[in-house]
Amino acid sequence: MRGGERVLEELCRLFPDAPVHVFFHEPGAVSETIERHRIRTSPLDALPGARRIHRWTLPLLPLAAERMRVEPCDVLISTSHCVARAVRAPRGAPHLSICFTPMRYVWGMQEAYVGRGARRALFQLAAAPLRAWDRGTQRRVTRFVAISEYVRARIQRAYGRDADVVYPPVDVARFRPVETTDDYFLAVSALVPYKRIDLLLDAFRGRPEELWIAGGGPLLGSLRRAAPRNVRLLGWVEEAELPGIVARARALLFPTEDEFGITAVEAQAAGRPVIALGRGGAAETVVPLGSSAAPTGLWFLEQTAAAIQAALDRFREVESLFDPHAIRAHAERFAPERFRERILSIVRDVLRSRAEPIDVALSARPGNATQGGRGPDGVGAVATSGATSRSTSTRPPE
Repeated sequence: MRGGERVLEELCRLFPDAPVHVFFHEPGAVSETIERHRIRTSPLDALPGARRIHRWTLPLLPLAAERMRVEPCDVLISTSHCVARAVRAPRGAPHLSICFTPMRYVWGMQEAYVGRGARRALFQLAAAPLRAWDRGTQRRVTRFVAISEYVRARIQRAYGRDADVVYPPVDVARFRPVETTDDYFLAVSALVPYKRIDLLLDAFRGRPEELWIAGGGPLLGSLRRAAPRNVRLLGWVEEAELPGIVARARALLFPTEDEFGITAVEAQAAGRPVIALGRGGAAETVVPLGSSAAPTGLWFLEQTAAAIQAALDRFREVESLFDPHAIRAHAERFAPERFRERILSIVRDVLRSRAEPIDVALSARPGNATQGGRGPDGVGAVATSGATSRSTSTRPPE
């Protein structure tokens, strides 16, 4: 369950009778809240071995999106970082797109995925028509929701469209400060190229501090082989164990230029400061030392091992200035209730502005959404998701 699944889970709580359309699905790999819904998959899910090799199906995903048929509904809600946004809404239904990012592979992050040289040149040939298709299909969206101001700016550059900003839900209740911490730093991340976990290995090489890295992915084997002796790669950590590991760390390291960065907020919910690249979503969620508000971490401004080392040296000098309870209080502004309130408000607004009227029952409370019925506001929503977890295959290739 990564960020995309957490967003989908909250939508499922809001709209308990809505069917969920996905490209791939592995039963049992996501939460019971999601599994209780009727889950419809694309024809790609029937391909032999598709769930194992879904990263290589990118050329087929636009066709799958074009051919996905969504049943009649009052509003279509898509959650997408690849092509789910391009699914056509049924006639008369507005389309609300919760956009994690415009497709990274074609809008400026090719090097992080395919490297340089001949591979990148070949990919660029495929990227041009994919980029044109992606820009063209944005017209199918009635209203965009971005998960950060950073993503809002990306949407404006890629599609020439504005977006509401609604921060993703973070289950801050799972994380609590503890009385004493251990003597290790921590990173929690999928081990994929753009996360830049390799920089952490270089930064800790030869240092006295210990680094733990929780997470799995295609780079796990190569990172283990390259790791110095003071770096421990834990692999995937069970959900029940992770809060304790986070709460006992001296600080979380976040070297990623990410769209939001849920792990950075989770660490703050546990009262731990975050040493983060001061770009992307972390610049909106981590309050740096020297701000007028209570600090929740440190920023480094260059995505290099040397910059991380300098930030670690600075952290040793100022570690006592961070108040775990103030850090925790800052994280609470990203609780799921805030997400639900904002999304419901936008859904109501979208429905009010459509041509044909609909009877919207505004008295339902988000907390009652899982009790049955059509969900709060009497809305029969359909969520299409491009997200997955480590053992699911509902996310388009990263």
